[in-house]
Amino acid sequence: MRTLPSFLTLTAVAAVVLTGCSATPDDAESTSAATSAPISCTDSGSVSDSVVVEGAADVEPTVTFPSPLTVDATERTVVSAGDGAEIETGDSTWISYAAYNATTGAKLSAGGYGDAAGLLVNVTESTGIIPGILKGVACSSVGDRVAVVMPPADGFGEGGNAQLGVAPTDQILFVIDIAEQVPTRADGEAQEPVDGLPTVTLADDGAPTVKVPDTEAPTDLGIEVLQKGDGATVADGDTVAVQYTGVIWGTGEVFDQSWGGGGPAAFATTDVVPGFGQGLVGQTVGSQVLIVIPPELGYGAEGNSTAGISGTDTLVFAVDILSIG
Repeated sequence: MRTLPSFLTLTAVAAVVLTGCSATPDDAESTSAATSAPISCTDSGSVSDSVVVEGAADVEPTVTFPSPLTVDATERTVVSAGDGAEIETGDSTWISYAAYNATTGAKLSAGGYGDAAGLLVNVTESTGIIPGILKGVACSSVGDRVAVVMPPADGFGEGGNAQLGVAPTDQILFVIDIAEQVPTRADGEAQEPVDGLPTVTLADDGAPTVKVPDTEAPTDLGIEVLQKGDGATVADGDTVAVQYTGVIWGTGEVFDQSWGGGGPAAFATTDVVPGFGQGLVGQTVGSQVLIVIPPELGYGAEGNSTAGISGTDTLVFAVDILSIG
């Protein structure tokens, strides 16, 4: 099962174009063991070369192709070349995309164009994204537009995707725009700590360790800027890329984190527990923020049994705000 796990979501949002199935809090997997195996560059071929893509990079493209398209192995053609950094294994990038059933010719979905948020791709095998997208993104450069044709094995696999109308034998076409490379950690200016709140120490790679004081948890939402970035300001409803570690105030135990997993996470500020979203809105890209969330702004009286969170637990997050999609 390919999933995009996150304990932060209040409801499971199916990313059916990017994953074989949607994640829920009950089937979420640990993000503690990312693979570092390099993802090979993918060559072009006569099939991917036959795809015609027209339009500017910031608008959804017009795509024409002779269907059915059939490949035995994924092919990737650079339709137009950018001049940004090359995306390597371990990197993260925002993309815009248009997806098609290459067998029937039907359009499946599109996203990231105009005012719509892009999609964050972490180029690691543990990221949960279907393999053909990773093969299309790896070795592309920021600003590239690529056409990627993939067989079922690199698409939705043996099960296909009934929701999208993709049969197990159907081939898939993605036209992908590589929009922006995302940093792995905050780079803002360090700020003076606030007395009485948890402290944060950083490893060499930026991963935080949160130490909770031996005191009663505050009853109100607490927000402390640990590093002040100089990027854009997060607005309510924005989709942001972040690195985060979450601990329980009473025990100091980590219950969820993006560090050490497949890379940064991305979500809208309105799709997470209320206190987390409120802690991000008004902050700037490049900042690291400490957010202390009382139960009523977290998982409420029911808690989250999967994460070991009771209905009375106060949560503490150290969050690096990396980018706005």
